[in-house]
Amino acid sequence: MQVVMLLVPVMLILVAMGILLFSWAVKNGQYDDLEGPAHRILYDDDKDLIPEEARTDKSEFTETQSDTQDNTEDTPEQS
Repeated sequence: MQVVMLLVPVMLILVAMGILLFSWAVKNGQYDDLEGPAHRILYDDDKDLIPEEARTDKSEFTETQSDTQDNTEDTPEQS
């Protein structure tokens, strides 16, 4: 019985500390964006490291090629 009289106040103190810690975390924004970091890892931010020939989204690569072709067509050839 003496152990119960000791454990009940200790348990109440631990519960109060847990509630205070949780309320501090909520106030400081620790639970604001739970899904952002999980989605951020899926974004491809290394496009500059991939060679242009190996890219799957060749729209930028083809646009630059078509721009250079357009520029060469506009300039008259010198003979």
